[in-house]
Amino acid sequence: MADPVPTAPVATSPSLPQTDDPASEPTTSVVSTSAAPPATDLSVVQAPQDNDNDSLDGEDSAFGDGDSSTGSVSSSIRHYREVHGRTFHNYGNTEYWGPNDETQNEQLDIGHHMCTLILDNKLYLAPIEKNIQKVLDIGTGTGIWAIDFADEHPSATVIGTDISPIQPTWVPPNLKFEIDDAQLEWTFADNDFDYIHIRCLMGSIDNWPLLYQRAFKATKPGGYIEHLDMDIQFTSDDGTVKEGDIMYEWSKVFIGAGEMMGRTFTIARNSKQLLEEAGFVDVVEKTYKIPVGAWMEDPKWKEIGRWDLLYLTTGLEGMALYILKNVLGWEFVQIQVYLASMRKALLNKNLHGYYPITVVYGRKPEFSMD
Repeated sequence: MADPVPTAPVATSPSLPQTDDPASEPTTSVVSTSAAPPATDLSVVQAPQDNDNDSLDGEDSAFGDGDSSTGSVSSSIRHYREVHGRTFHNYGNTEYWGPNDETQNEQLDIGHHMCTLILDNKLYLAPIEKNIQKVLDIGTGTGIWAIDFADEHPSATVIGTDISPIQPTWVPPNLKFEIDDAQLEWTFADNDFDYIHIRCLMGSIDNWPLLYQRAFKATKPGGYIEHLDMDIQFTSDDGTVKEGDIMYEWSKVFIGAGEMMGRTFTIARNSKQLLEEAGFVDVVEKTYKIPVGAWMEDPKWKEIGRWDLLYLTTGLEGMALYILKNVLGWEFVQIQVYLASMRKALLNKNLHGYYPITVVYGRKPEFSMD
């Protein structure tokens, strides 16, 4: 029987299937990642309206307005692409592989809780002042980190940005959300933020050096940037997850697809160097091994492993559907067989797999020319 799985913090958690005998796992071949992306028919659906909103044509009470990369919520932004029942961002030219529906949002909130456990119930590691004044959360997702930070730091004005308007409207008074594509020209003033936060944007950014450079300009002298991200590579220290196994090969599929899209799924390996090249100093890097399941002896990491298993199984289809179908051209039936095999491996208690999560933070010099 599978290890007990914690309940999701924001919604009823999906029940996990029982762990099956790994010997019965279906054989799944990994399709080459060199195939050209196929032309795929995508239906466009209207996202459900929040009953708290008076009108989608007007400005949402929790959202600010702006120009260039930022803007207020309008009905066109809420028209999403649908791929086999999952909805995806469909506004502007931004290509993002993750869904923006309720199932994926639940996974994001599970991931938030897991990340706070990793950081010993903290929201960040950078040595920022308690009475910090202005904060930017890039790629805020459901907004859960920004909400918690705004509650914890009532002195701060917090801005959370994302390409999809999936955040709640009832938020702390010192927090607002903006529709923003961080890959476009930034509209924020230079030397504006005391702290810029980035989390779990692997595979989402086409030019990380440029994003870090823009963040450097927007950070006040003496201010901090912090970036937490996952590395897609599953591995093990005892040989239970090795090259040729589906968990190991899963990583190769995503890395290859990322190269085709011009977006890396291994940014965590290079963040420290790129932040330093952007001009940040006193850059600190910390890497953690995140277990898949509750196989570690240490109580802290056993608990994190349970949450990680819930995180991975909840979001497995959402993580893979766009990549496998739209980028690599797999057939839907083939995708479902592959996901079933991957899910079986994740639930196999005999596999002691993990992947790295890296936190990097750095400071903008007090006397910067930028």
